[in-house]
Amino acid sequence: MMQDIFGQDTSLTDAAALENWNAVQMGVLSHAAAAPTHLGALLEAAPEFALAQAAKGMFVLLLGRAELMQAAHDAYAAAKAAEDGALPRERHYISALGAWLEGRPSAAIAEMETVLRNHPEDALAMKLSHAIRFILGDSAGMRRSIERVLPAYAPEHAGRGYLLGCHAFSLEETGAYDLADATGRQALWMAPDDAWGLHAVAHVHDMTGNSRAGLDWLTGREEAWAHCNNFRYHVWWHKALMHLDQGQSEQVLALYDHEIRKDKTDDYRDISNATSLLMRLELEGVAIGDRWEELAELCANRTEDGCLIFADLHYLLALVGDDRKLEAGQLVQRIHADARRGASESDARMATPGCGLALGLEAFGEGNYSEAFGYLATGRSSLQLAGGSHAQRDVFERVTIDAGLRAGRLDAVEAILNERRAQRGGAEDSYAQARRALITAGRGAPGAQSVPAE
Repeated sequence: MMQDIFGQDTSLTDAAALENWNAVQMGVLSHAAAAPTHLGALLEAAPEFALAQAAKGMFVLLLGRAELMQAAHDAYAAAKAAEDGALPRERHYISALGAWLEGRPSAAIAEMETVLRNHPEDALAMKLSHAIRFILGDSAGMRRSIERVLPAYAPEHAGRGYLLGCHAFSLEETGAYDLADATGRQALWMAPDDAWGLHAVAHVHDMTGNSRAGLDWLTGREEAWAHCNNFRYHVWWHKALMHLDQGQSEQVLALYDHEIRKDKTDDYRDISNATSLLMRLELEGVAIGDRWEELAELCANRTEDGCLIFADLHYLLALVGDDRKLEAGQLVQRIHADARRGASESDARMATPGCGLALGLEAFGEGNYSEAFGYLATGRSSLQLAGGSHAQRDVFERVTIDAGLRAGRLDAVEAILNERRAQRGGAEDSYAQARRALITAGRGAPGAQSVPAE
């Protein structure tokens, strides 16, 4: 029995295997591109290490791809086969993977929280609980989980900086912007490669309408995310959002072409960066050329995926953006079919908020703005269940607002803008300011009528 870098007992007995396991864990915390290489080396040398097999399965599930489900099942089978040699802490990881494969990610979180009650210093369990809650849109749960274990992380704990990065993000997502900013900066000071903490501070600048300071924050800190897996594209996405808020569309398109879509993958996280950015640009009247086409080609092949409603909605953005009515309709129908099936927690999210949002996006693409606004405005109350962050979900808020403006629902749109401002601590970005100007102009137009908010 050997202890890992966080002081946790493991069932490993080989020093080289332990070194790879430590590298895997630190790589997961820092979103390092090298983490899978270390995991592969570990499992080749110690395939009987059940904890690593279970972790591999959960890493695969976080990718949200139907074609990888078999790989997750295979990892679970390998973990179960080696379970007799696993320690009690390690067995909770196996149970977490099994629950998630059964369509119960909330039960997987519960297993991780059981680990953290007995082993609060287990930074991998902390990060996995955080990550699964993130895809479920459970920001309050993220914050509670981090704050329960925070006292156990002494300054010398190898994961403390990354824990603070997760804390900063959960603080931002729950509206504690000043504390999130300070905590994220401390995280990066303790762990200079903590891209998650760095990006938490970027989120603060987005939510407080301070894009100029956000650009200052990110510029010159590129080394903090250069080592990352595809998460680096997401940090570039944040920088592009800040340029967009500044009205610098040429810089946005340059970042899109050279960083955000540097690698033309169909990973849903990369697709979400790209589609949400192009939609924002189009709503601002920026010509984007044929950029929708590349995304739509990829997304047309994922209409039957059905792993995450967050992914499906972004695939739908690409299909709507490229006017792929047939494939968009197929995706909307599949979301409704999954909702009717109701066999898993994912299916429940296909139903709420998925069905209404999908119909709203489809109607928006067809120019039926009144219908689109009806569906999208109704879906706002459950939008957080789609997962992701406030900044990521804001593209759906913007489509809702613009649909309402085009439908003449000025009072209702103003009410949404007021709620959006309140969520942002009273701050407004250039997008909101421009829409308020449109409302004022619309009310002043000859014959204009306001339709009351419902």
